[in-house]
Order: sequence, then structure tokens, then C-alpha cells
Amino acid sequence: MADESQLSPYVFACEGGLVLDQPTFKMSPGMALELENFEPDTRGGYRRINGYLKWNSNIVPQTSSSTEKVLMSSYFNSKVIAARGEKVFTAGTTGSWTEIDTGRTSAGKYTHHRYNLGGTEHIVWADGANHATKYDGTTVTDLNATGAPANPKFVTGFKDALFFAGHTANKEEIIFTAPFTDDDFSTANGAGSLRIDSQVTALFPFRNELIIFGEERIYRLTGTTIADFVLQPITRDIGCLNGFTVQELAGDIIFLGRDGLRTVAGTERINDVELGTISGNIKELFDDTDVDEFESIVVPGKTQYRLFRVNTAADTLATTKGIIAVRKQQGFEFATTKGIQPSSTDFFTVQGESFVIHGGFDGYVYRQEQGNTFDGTNIVGRYRSPDMTMGDAGIRKNFQRVIINYSPTGTINSDLFLRYDYESPDAARPAAYPFDSTKVVALYGTSQYGTATYGGQSNPLVRQPVEGSGFAVAMRVVDNAESFPYTLKGFQLEFDAGARR
Repeated sequence: MADESQLSPYVFACEGGLVLDQPTFKMSPGMALELENFEPDTRGGYRRINGYLKWNSNIVPQTSSSTEKVLMSSYFNSKVIAARGEKVFTAGTTGSWTEIDTGRTSAGKYTHHRYNLGGTEHIVWADGANHATKYDGTTVTDLNATGAPANPKFVTGFKDALFFAGHTANKEEIIFTAPFTDDDFSTANGAGSLRIDSQVTALFPFRNELIIFGEERIYRLTGTTIADFVLQPITRDIGCLNGFTVQELAGDIIFLGRDGLRTVAGTERINDVELGTISGNIKELFDDTDVDEFESIVVPGKTQYRLFRVNTAADTLATTKGIIAVRKQQGFEFATTKGIQPSSTDFFTVQGESFVIHGGFDGYVYRQEQGNTFDGTNIVGRYRSPDMTMGDAGIRKNFQRVIINYSPTGTINSDLFLRYDYESPDAARPAAYPFDSTKVVALYGTSQYGTATYGGQSNPLVRQPVEGSGFAVAMRVVDNAESFPYTLKGFQLEFDAGARR
């Protein structure tokens, strides 16, 4: 039997997320220098993300150009409402799209809001170029009464009234309806308007407040009617760069400021101090100014915020990148996505089931968190650890084994790579070590009898013999083929000490 008494184990858990602002010597071994299409798991580790599938196999009908993107994709009454070009359609998961609204000249990206009025569910939308429109599942009605904004860009609900902003006549003004109405703009009945000293970029109801985002300011509106509305500043030094980045997550509001992602609570507490940003670990990802469009979404069951940034002149579907932020007890952990390119988004929860929807630049509507591929395209997942010296960069280590702890849900097609001495061209570069998929947990009804192990371990420890030596080592995991989602939990490196240099 081989003598392993001199082997030293080095154990670490996968935690900390993507970190790009620290030197290698300062990083914890569980952090990542690359974390693409892996998400920090709230239960620990890094999980390969789920895919997405078409909501409906039919493309949203185009009106004039095959390049028209989906300007709105919203979940309403078990169907999706999608806008493309001058028209608005609705469809379930099967069947053709039904046209419900047309003639929306020069429409831009839509905002929308769901509400209940008189016991009937409604949805209202605005596109920045036409009157806002409401829909009750049967009838579409333009909100064009006297006093209504002609072309609002933002719409939401607060205190049993609808609020509109972003109309071209006055981009600093917010107009609201009379209480318990969606089409009464008469000041005699309680409708009215207010103004901030910055161009409005988003309206967001939060608890008993309406948060009003401007380009350089953020305000809160409290009260119940025009008689007692109070407008107060949250900050006069920081604004929201793009309203489509605003989402509620884990009891706070996330938005994109000039220095990265922020929360409203942190911004109010620290004001314009740089510590108010939550994305310091990945600040360099926000240095790219060639971004034409932003979209964001929340995955509620994962306490996860996703931000997508598209350069429409350069980015294809395969190259579009995004950012994942996961709220954990100790703070936010980050990762990136590649291969998701939304032009509009929405999410809604019905009886515990979350619907995470996005419309594409290709004219289709998709549902995220479905399947193992991006609508048939394999998901490429990448993880890279920091360069680890095991406490002493001056001693060469001869590596014998890596013990991989992961949590599978089905077949895995991933490779493990060891890279020595900061990937020096003079260092050995061992070939890939395929993940051992013989211990996977097979899925009844999908796995093939005789080739999968039913009742396998849920968190196997795979002992992988390795070769090579170096003063520092980094691990890569690359997932290039169709795999079921799985979670990297941690690693143990086993080595014996060599010579000191």
C-alpha cells in the first residue's frame, strides 16, 4: 500500500462568489475569479444555472420588420402579453398569438403594472410614445381622458391610484389619477400632479411609500391622498441611471447608480459615500460604457437579482453577458451569465409557482428557470478558483488527488482542470479530468435504465487522482455539454511538500 502519511489536505468550501477587486493573496480560496453561468446557491456552493424554454412555440407576429424585438412581455391571467412593433398580443403556452391592441406608433420599451379595481384584475401599460392603455382580460381601453398624460413612459400603482411619469412634455412631472380610479384625471376628484428637480427614471411602490427615481435624485412619497401626500428626498447626490434596473429583492430595492448596483436603504444610510454600492467586488464589470439597453429580473425562490446589458450593435445572443446578485446573510455574492439576451422581462408568483419571463430580440417570449439548455443551445458554465499557495508560495507542492464535493441532479458533462503557477506557459498543463457521473442521482422518467444509478448519493465525494506540481494551483471547471444543473460544494486538495525555492 502506498505511503500517504506525508500528504497534506487543503479543504475549502465554494463560497464568496465572483471577486475581481482583490489580489490573489488576499482572496479566500472559496471565492471565484471566474463564475459564468454558475449562480451562488443560497444553500451553499455554486450551482450551474437552469436554462430557458419558449413560452409559446410561435413567434410574436411582426408588423413591419423581422428585427423587431419584444418590447413588453408580461404575465397576466395565466397568459403572456407581448408587444412587438405597433401591436400588442396575448397567448397561453399553446396556440397562436391573439392581437388585442394596435396602432401604437413609435412605441418604445413598455412598463406595466397589475392591479385590481372593483374586483376585476387589470393590467396597464405605457410605452413613452402613446397614451397608456388598460386591459381587463377582455377589453383594451386607452387612458386618454382630459388631463391624462399623452405619452407616459412609466406607470405604476400607489394608494389605489395610478401614477404616470416620463411624458415628453415634462419629464420631471408625475401625474396621478383620482383615488380608486384608473381613468379619472380631474383635480376636483383628487387627481393631481407633483414635480421633482430631476428627470424621472423610474417609479416603484415599496411598502407604504412610492420611490421616485431621478437621474440625480431619489425621493419618497408618503401619505394616502393628495390632501396629505408628502414628498421627501432620500438622496440629492445619487440617481438611477436606468429605470429597467429597479427591482425589489429581500426587503430592499436594487437599482443601477453611477458607481454600480445600489440598494435604496444603503444609499439613504450612507448617501453618496462609495460604500453605499453593493457591487464593489465586481466594479470593473460596470466600467464598460458601450451598453444600449438594460433589463433586470428577480428570481424570487433564489433571492436572486439578474441584470442584463446589451450593446445592440455588437452583442449577439451567444455573447450577451449579465450579472447575478444573490442576497445571503453575510451580504451579496455575484456571478455572471452568458447567453441570455432579454429585450423585456417580468416575473409573477401564482400559488407558490414563479413565472420568470423574458421577451427576446428575436421576437419570441421565453420562460426562464426551465430545462437544461438555452432553448436547445448548450449552457457553457465556467468556474475558476483563485491561485492557491496553501499558505506558502515558496514551497513546491506535488499534487496527488482532488476530492470533489458536488450535488448533482442528473447526468453531468463537465471537466476539471488544474493550472499551476498562475497559468505560466512554462508550467505543466495536465489534460482534463472528466467528472465522475456514475454516482449521479438519476431522475425517474428521464434517465435510461441500466446506465444510471438510481438512489445514488446526493452529495458524493469524488476522489480524482491528479498529476503535476507547482508553487500555486488553480482549479477550473468547464461545462460545455448538456448537463443537468449541479452544485459545486467544495474541494480537498491533497499534496506532499517538495523543495523550497
